[in-house]
Amino acid sequence: MNLQTFYCDVYPTDELGPEINENAHFAGLLNELYLGNDVYKYIGVYDSLVRERFFVELASSLEVDYDYIYNLWINK
Repeated sequence: MNLQTFYCDVYPTDELGPEINENAHFAGLLNELYLGNDVYKYIGVYDSLVRERFFVELASSLEVDYDYIYNLWINK
């Protein structure tokens, strides 16, 4: 699923939505986490709330605890 589409649908009043990388997807975000890359650069928005919301959705879609996603990020 496209990150920008997801975000704008779920958080339509957040003005950062249109700034999210239009080519980024949840599969790509997971790949960036596995590679230890800068997820903010991939997302295209350097905002912790936006990142957090993507992490929550990613964990939910993978049916894993949020801590799993968070630890991938923290423990690059």
